[in-house]
Amino acid sequence: MTLSEEGVLLAAEGAEPVHVPAYPVRVRDVSGAGDTVAAVLAVLLATGADFEAAARAANAAASVVVGKRGTATVTTSELRSRILPAAALAAEEKIAFDPAVAGERVREWRAGGLRIGFTNGCFDILHPGHVHVLTQARAACDRLVVGLNSDASVKRLKGPERPIQDVHARAGVLAALEAVDLVAIFEEDTPIELIRQLRPSVLVKGGDYRKETVVGHELVEADGGEVMLVDLVPGHSTTRIVERSGGPAADGTRRKVPAKS
Repeated sequence: MTLSEEGVLLAAEGAEPVHVPAYPVRVRDVSGAGDTVAAVLAVLLATGADFEAAARAANAAASVVVGKRGTATVTTSELRSRILPAAALAAEEKIAFDPAVAGERVREWRAGGLRIGFTNGCFDILHPGHVHVLTQARAACDRLVVGLNSDASVKRLKGPERPIQDVHARAGVLAALEAVDLVAIFEEDTPIELIRQLRPSVLVKGGDYRKETVVGHELVEADGGEVMLVDLVPGHSTTRIVERSGGPAADGTRRKVPAKS
C-alpha cells in the first residue's frame, strides 16, 4: 500500500507488516508515483528479490520521480544513488566511456535545475595543480563534468611515451575526488564535440590559457554561460614530474635521475 508522504506499507501473508518511511525530498509532481511503485515492484520480484527488498526499492524509485516535473521515469543510477549512501557508491558510477551516457546524466541534472560545469585534460599524473583547478571549478557549479582524453588522444598530443597511466587508471583517480561528479572520456584531440553535446553553463581552464584560446568558449558563451580561468599553483606540472622521475622529457629524450646519497 502506498501512503503518500508516509511511504509504503508492506503486508505479506504470514509476516509482520513492514512500514517503509518516505525519503525526505522536494516534491514537484506526484503524477505517476503509484505506477512507478508497481513497475519497480514487478521488476524486482521478477529478478528474484523478496517482497521487502522490492518494496524498499519501489519506495526509493517513487521518491525520485516525485522530484521531477510531470510523469517521469527513474534510471538505474538514480535508484542506486537513492538507496545507497554516497560513501558506498563506487567511483565507476561516475565514469562514462559513452558520450551518450554522459549526455543523459547531464540532461537529468539540468532538468533538476542544476548548473553544469565542465573542464578537461589528460590528467596523466594527478598533482596539486590539478586538484586546485578541479576544486575551484566545482565551487562554480552544482555538478562538475571532467572531459578526459583517451589513451590514443594523449599519445597524439603528448607523444608515444604518454600516457604514463592508462585511461582506466586516470578516470578512476579523478572519479574518486569529491569535486568531480562525472568523468567523460573522449577520443578526439579536443573536447569540442563533448562540449557541444553537454552544453555546460561554466567552462573552466587553468590560468595559462586566454579565454579566446579555450576550446568551446564560443558555444558556452552563445548559450549565456561563462568561461572561468583558474590561477595555477606554481611549480606543479605533469611534464616536470615525469622528467624528474627519469621519464621522457618534453623533447622525447630520457633524463638520468641522480642517485640518492
